[in-house]
Amino acid sequence: MDLFRGFWSKHRRKILVTTACVGSGYLIYRLYNAHTRNLADLERELSNERHNDELIKAQMKAHFDNIQMIADTTTLPHALHLLSSRIVEDIDVSGVMETLSRGKGTLVPSEKLHLWNELKVLSFTRMVVSLWSVTMLSLYIRVQVNILGRHLYIDTARGLASSHLLEELDLIDREDEQKFLTSADYLATNSMPSLIFHMKSAVKEVLKRKQLKDVLTTRTLEETVIRILDVFMSTGSPHHWIDYLMMAHDTTTDVSSSDATVTKFHLLVTETREVLTSTEFTNVAEIALKSCTVAFAEEMETQPGMATGIQLAKLLPQIEKTVPEISAGPDKNRFLQRIRDLPEVQLFFALLYSNMPH
Repeated sequence: MDLFRGFWSKHRRKILVTTACVGSGYLIYRLYNAHTRNLADLERELSNERHNDELIKAQMKAHFDNIQMIADTTTLPHALHLLSSRIVEDIDVSGVMETLSRGKGTLVPSEKLHLWNELKVLSFTRMVVSLWSVTMLSLYIRVQVNILGRHLYIDTARGLASSHLLEELDLIDREDEQKFLTSADYLATNSMPSLIFHMKSAVKEVLKRKQLKDVLTTRTLEETVIRILDVFMSTGSPHHWIDYLMMAHDTTTDVSSSDATVTKFHLLVTETREVLTSTEFTNVAEIALKSCTVAFAEEMETQPGMATGIQLAKLLPQIEKTVPEISAGPDKNRFLQRIRDLPEVQLFFALLYSNMPH
């Protein structure tokens, strides 16, 4: 015992220092281990979140691509067929052309001039109505399917978070969905006469200074079409052209339907109108219309004589030959392909689809 006390007295300071160092080291080791485990747990959690985010993005991208395909292969072909039939029916160019053909040598100069001027107005009206209708209808249908697809995707994702049964999800009613999509026919079935009337007024305004003997090049034809579209789009109240694409606000609800149905359908229609009245959509529409006008001028450039210029009277039959290509089916329609490939259009619809509904 005396030996131990002597050893303690002699080495007490060293023992205390050593014990303190060992204890501190052990504490630091435990703290380091705990911190390392926390970091590892945090990294695993972040990795899982990143994986889930990537999975959600991949699923949304696949769904977005599928929505665009549905627009191109299902909704748009039907609407285009109805639209082109209605344009041909309501703007009868063939009757004037037949009268001119049959009246060779018998028509007096004043009658002949009147018919040629009528053909001039009708041909340009049919061409510009086709360009405007196909461009705006393709954009409008894509707005519809992206809004609807986004709602369905998000509703399904939210529902699956709390239910494993799709039957239990509060998705958009099938009747509402069908009613919403078929409203794309509104332009062809309801507003075409009004569209033609106002577009014809714009055509007359721009063409009144152009004579049948005037020589037009591809460039002057393009400038003329753009001028007609500008006059049409700028005449009337702001966004007046939306009323050609969809019914007015106060006629979108059906009082005979249940409150839930009215609310859901009205939500889709209201959101669509909000998109169409946005500055972003207006900009995209202007870019698409300009691009389709350029495409039409390029198509006309392949016609005989257009490279050096051709008289307006001789140009009209060539316009008639080219116009049907504007409203051709999506699989062989270079105008629609041109719209789809525009970077501004692709970005607009990617942002529209990814935006969460209010």
